[in-house]
Amino acid sequence: MTEATDAALAPTPRATISVFLADDNVIVREGVRALLARANDITVVGVADDLDSLISGAVLHTPDVVVSDIRMPPNFQSEGIEGCKEIRKRLPGTGVVILSQFDDPDYAIALLSGGAAGYAYLLKDRIAEGDQLLAAIRSVATGGSMLDPSIVDAMVRPAVRNSGLDPDEERLLEMLAAGRTLKAIALTRQTTAAAVSADVEKLFSRLADSASAGTQGALRRLRMLHEAIVSREEQGESLSRLLPGGVAEQLIAGGKALGESERLDVTVVMSDIRGYTTIAEHADPSSLVRQLNRHRAEMNRAILGCGGTVMQYIGDAVMAVFGAPQASR
Repeated sequence: MTEATDAALAPTPRATISVFLADDNVIVREGVRALLARANDITVVGVADDLDSLISGAVLHTPDVVVSDIRMPPNFQSEGIEGCKEIRKRLPGTGVVILSQFDDPDYAIALLSGGAAGYAYLLKDRIAEGDQLLAAIRSVATGGSMLDPSIVDAMVRPAVRNSGLDPDEERLLEMLAAGRTLKAIALTRQTTAAAVSADVEKLFSRLADSASAGTQGALRRLRMLHEAIVSREEQGESLSRLLPGGVAEQLIAGGKALGESERLDVTVVMSDIRGYTTIAEHADPSSLVRQLNRHRAEMNRAILGCGGTVMQYIGDAVMAVFGAPQASR
């Protein structure tokens, strides 16, 4: 690494979170920008008003966090969610806050089903209340997650109505609805993930026994979210995230099965940050996470820009390969 890179990664007394903002409604966009301007630790580095400018702008500015509307041009469907997931592929570690006027839990489930870490889902009409948006940005910048309390309530309240759950069981259900993993819940409850899994299954069984026709939908959403979380923890990630960039797409497009092999001449690059251990020992943890995310984003952009494939990140180390999955010409 260069001296300039070392200096950029050295601990700073006060880290600023860079934010890229996307919303097709200029009034909402500028209102959110004004709200963020009140925070001394947050800086808006760019704005967008549609899907294409969201992705291209985020890749250009490499922000710590992207704050995006859920529906934007060209189709006004779920461009915000899809665009932010694409940004996460190109810029690993980027935090995402989705702003929505829809309190339908299905949107939140669609967002969290690909991995809850670093994602937040908030309702637009509540972002001015207290410091909810600022708290969400600070949380996802360091890998945390957040769901609007009304979304959690929309999933939990119908399911527990007349169910006779005790406060501890309701709290467990709320943590599930908030997208918490079994391991995270186990840490909070000071037990094991296996014990939490057993408690959850008992809870769902009890809710199913007492569910009426009006609560089936809420119970279905909770079960979907829980199954997505369990699937991620057991399998790691979906195929496209488990395998390095391009490998999953090649397997799908070529009709190849996992286990098939191919002989290629490749170049492998391994890189880490000089003096990282010393830097980490003296850095504020939150600042360190943001600095490491920026480093990974820059490395990711450089490797992809030269036709390489990022294999994995290990702490400050990056492993990449050139010449695979597509052979070099």
